[in-house]
Amino acid sequence: DHRRPRYHLSPPGGWLNDPNGIIQHEGTYHVFYQYNPGGPFHGTIHWGHATSEDLVRWEDRPVALAPDPDGPDRDGVWSGCAVRDEDGTPTLVYTGGRGRDQLPCLATTDDPTLDTWEKHGENPILSAPTDSIDLLETDDWRAEFRDHNVWREGVDEGTSSGRRTESGDDTWYHLIGAGVEDTGGAALLYRGPNLREWEYVGPLLVGDWEGHGVVWECPELLDFGEKQVLHVSNYSHVEYFLGTADLGDPSFEVEHRGRLDYGDYYAPQSTRTDDGRVLTWGWTPEARDAEAQWHAGWSGLLTVPRELSVEGGELRQRPARELADLRRRRAAEGDICLTPGESRTLDVSGNAYELAFDARTEPGATLELGLFESPAGNERTAVRYDGDELVVDRSESALDGVPDTSEQRMPVEGDSLSLRAFVDGSVVELFANERRCLTSRVYPTRADAEGASFRAVGGDVELAETAAWELGAAFEARER
Repeated sequence: DHRRPRYHLSPPGGWLNDPNGIIQHEGTYHVFYQYNPGGPFHGTIHWGHATSEDLVRWEDRPVALAPDPDGPDRDGVWSGCAVRDEDGTPTLVYTGGRGRDQLPCLATTDDPTLDTWEKHGENPILSAPTDSIDLLETDDWRAEFRDHNVWREGVDEGTSSGRRTESGDDTWYHLIGAGVEDTGGAALLYRGPNLREWEYVGPLLVGDWEGHGVVWECPELLDFGEKQVLHVSNYSHVEYFLGTADLGDPSFEVEHRGRLDYGDYYAPQSTRTDDGRVLTWGWTPEARDAEAQWHAGWSGLLTVPRELSVEGGELRQRPARELADLRRRRAAEGDICLTPGESRTLDVSGNAYELAFDARTEPGATLELGLFESPAGNERTAVRYDGDELVVDRSESALDGVPDTSEQRMPVEGDSLSLRAFVDGSVVELFANERRCLTSRVYPTRADAEGASFRAVGGDVELAETAAWELGAAFEARER
């Protein structure tokens, strides 16, 4: 498949969705993910597994978890997280699906490679969701109640959630995604003395049905010292809340809210690295039809790792610094001034590269960045910046018109744009001013649709520090 990404994390074959159980263990990064090895469609979900020493080169590992025909995860081993328990044992907390039930389960390992896991003999660790709140019931589920974020305060057990205090709190905390009848999505908080015994404390935050979604999936609480970030996936997009969490009398005081990504992005999960950074990956679903996915033999990928931080009361997002090690040939364009109607072709080849530049437009002017351009110009994806907004126009991305061609929009604050774009096969990730991100899927039909260009429309455009790098492959074994 010419449009399969080279440096993004994708399955060896079959289906991938949510990232799960991300942890740095004994110096190695482990990324687990929702995986169907049987084909590029959602069903019979396992946990796939990939590892990296440097966040750049990845290796496929054996399937970590599979459904047990007689177990509480008979119908799927669904989303959860990875922690180290009070004895330092790597532990997966996952959602087991059986019939109309979806309940938390555990698996542990003493394997230093984290390849083999043993499921807890008393799964599920909760016999039923709490009845203290009116959880949403559907034809599919007895209660909308799934996806697990677990941590201890002040203790480094491999997660990014617990506050980094000098004295550890022996109490474990457990956040679960849910929906509340006639209200909206919710992040429910449990606590307990260990990973097997839990009591319900209350909702950390409840949204409203219309504004924030019916159900909140994959909630995650991230700690940045004085401030915390809670993000949730609401079927439509990933929303974050920046503020202060109170875990005693559970509540979340929201000071700011926003979207983690304005495009094809869902169900992110994070880990805290050994050097203290918070790294996040999200699922980027396909935007082409099921037949095309079946023909390709694979579906779904994860974004590049993003460094999250809170600076000056704002959430910041940057590509992980390790990604610079992917860079190969550099094409330095320098400073460029474009007059209305003028264009400049970029010196890039292939469809796996990084592009960086700073842009300033005069009033009424628009910068148009063309990506995946064919020589004749009949296939191209246009990224436009007018001083206020970044727009991805996919209307001419594919001659067959099969993929999703909807327009994607992201507001841009400030009087200029500092953009880093990661282009890889069929995905584009845009980082604007280290604050906002937009991920887009495009599928040109022509093998030669690999060009890139700048063009000024309606006024002058100034570009500074423009550079492009061809990028290497993440899975070297697949390249051979």
